[in-house]
Amino acid sequence: MATPIARGVVYIHSAPRALCPHLEWAVGRSLGRAVNFEWQDQPVLHGARRTEYYWEGPAGTGAALATAIRGWEHLRFEVTEDPTPRSDGGRWMHTPDLGIHYAQMDSAGNVVIPEDRVRYAMEIAGSDPFELRRELDVALGSAWDQELEAFRTAGDDSPVVWLHQVG
Repeated sequence: MATPIARGVVYIHSAPRALCPHLEWAVGRSLGRAVNFEWQDQPVLHGARRTEYYWEGPAGTGAALATAIRGWEHLRFEVTEDPTPRSDGGRWMHTPDLGIHYAQMDSAGNVVIPEDRVRYAMEIAGSDPFELRRELDVALGSAWDQELEAFRTAGDDSPVVWLHQVG
């Protein structure tokens, strides 16, 4: 049986300028072909660059891509892999502070929390609803989403307004 072809996107939300060619090389090596990204300045972080790259490859390529680029400091990224008729989709998120997070994705792009993970959260939480919420937030990758959100919206051609605390 042939391996299904999957599609997805590599979102580099912020990378130091010096790291950019190394990321292209790592992604290209994972895909088995040279790639050239169209880099843009990341307005949220001075001196950082951002890009997104649409890819196609055998199912499981998303994991290979995330593995290839996850080892560098100061790098924020997401890798998505759409589901195929014979494989689950996935999303890998990485931030310098939090490390990497993986979540299974359904065909509509929703995070799927496996039954064993839900049972684990219930076991850890016991009768504490706040601990259950915390465990489910971890399973959903909420902290990663919160940290990456400013970097995502900065790429939507919408101005980012930074509010500074006064006093």
